[in-house]
Amino acid sequence: MNDAAPGRGAITDVAGIEVGHFTDPRRPTGCSVVIARGGAVGGVDVRGAAPGTRETDLLDPVNTVGTVHAVLLSGGSAWGLDAAGGVMRWLDGKGIGLEVGGARVPIVPAAVLFDLHVGNASVRPDAAAGYAACEAASRAAPAEGNVGAGAGATVGKLFGMAHAMKGGIGTASVKVEGVTVGALVACNALGDVLDPDTGALVAGARLPGSRALRDARRSLLRGEPPLAILAGTNTTIGVIATDAPLTKVQARRLAQVGHDGLARAINPVHTLSDGDTLFALGTGLAARSPGMTVLCVMAAEAVAQATVRAVTQATELRLAGLELPAVQRPDSTGAGRG
Repeated sequence: MNDAAPGRGAITDVAGIEVGHFTDPRRPTGCSVVIARGGAVGGVDVRGAAPGTRETDLLDPVNTVGTVHAVLLSGGSAWGLDAAGGVMRWLDGKGIGLEVGGARVPIVPAAVLFDLHVGNASVRPDAAAGYAACEAASRAAPAEGNVGAGAGATVGKLFGMAHAMKGGIGTASVKVEGVTVGALVACNALGDVLDPDTGALVAGARLPGSRALRDARRSLLRGEPPLAILAGTNTTIGVIATDAPLTKVQARRLAQVGHDGLARAINPVHTLSDGDTLFALGTGLAARSPGMTVLCVMAAEAVAQATVRAVTQATELRLAGLELPAVQRPDSTGAGRG
């Protein structure tokens, strides 16, 4: 029996997981960190053609290191990978890391999204930002919308930024028989975002001079050409976590199947201009596992719901020469959970 309604809850419902955001006050950008102080088995799967990542090779099941201490999600394109150094420094200060002959090395895989076209591109997350995100981390349900790695995220850019909408970061969790799977997703997709249950458009490319959604998929299939798009200027990145025990092979599989959730919530997805990347973490703190089939269904569900929340919890952004409307919702007075 499902103990919690899908699409509610947060990745921090998973035992052993903490989340912290840093949002830069100088422009819309930032980073988000998922911490497993006790260590977690990690996996990753990269489906987009233009990723910006760090330490993904380490997570291959054929490679030696089996424990991850944190995962960083960051804005700032490749510059944002610098923030992982700050996460390492914070973890080291807490005595957390892989013991290697008298030294300690925190293992911090990372992925970035491109938000340099939103505000001053010279402002991007650095090591101090990663450290600050760790300082803010807790077991509380993390804020959503225009915060952390989602601060400068946008969606629906196939027909130009002038017709795009505000993206963001969202979280969700699912619980089955005492085991929890949660997801944290920063959605900066080239494509539209859809309701995974109905297929209805939620956010994305707008019609010229309107807030009405264009439906990028149908526009492309009618033969309407997209604008020339620079590779790597988009990307949806996220972390799946569970308290079920996992091997490295199982963690890889969970990350792979998590992309099914992206495919249900984003169209088109995994494009040549997206660097879509999902990490998976298993803390092993639950007494049992419902089995990989159930865990995979839970992971895809949590990712899909977190992706939708990333845009529904976002708020409108206005900058010089750029207006990014957000999804209209009855309680549109804030950016979601605090």
